[in-house]
Amino acid sequence: MRYDVFFAGYGGQGVLLAGNLLSYAAIHEGKNVSFFPAYGVEKRGGAAMCTIVFADGDTGSPVVGNPSVSVLLNQLSFDKYAAKVKQSGICIINSSLVDIGGIDLPGVEVIKVPMNQIALDMGDVRMVNMVACGAYIEKSRALLKESLEAALKKALPERNHKLIPANVKAMEAGAQAARG
Repeated sequence: MRYDVFFAGYGGQGVLLAGNLLSYAAIHEGKNVSFFPAYGVEKRGGAAMCTIVFADGDTGSPVVGNPSVSVLLNQLSFDKYAAKVKQSGICIINSSLVDIGGIDLPGVEVIKVPMNQIALDMGDVRMVNMVACGAYIEKSRALLKESLEAALKKALPERNHKLIPANVKAMEAGAQAARG
């Protein structure tokens, strides 16, 4: 099986950490992975995005024109990338920052998760990326929750391992919110 996911937001939202986390989780499950991060020179506040492709066999190019799943964390990312999600794909949006207005994405399942609000309710807005990862694994069923928990030890620097339980709770909250 082959999966691809595109994350986009602004620098400081943890987009690249989310990509690393999903990559390590896929490796933990024995998958082959291509991870393609990209960000603006300004980093904090600038554009940040990444594509993760993982599969049992070859992953092919990490450049995906029409992703199966997009996780869009801010309005600019939604406006720029939502229409690129392939038919029968999933678009997970941070409804705390994204207003889809009258935009219709025919053939795409749109999942609204108030990621910033969930992270703030948990006491740390920096958990937005973990909420997003939880929503992604809930809707895509591409990776196991346990794999993401194991991957946190590789994706986070050792000085932040004390935050792993809080990150796991944020992922669980994201998954629950995505269930509706």
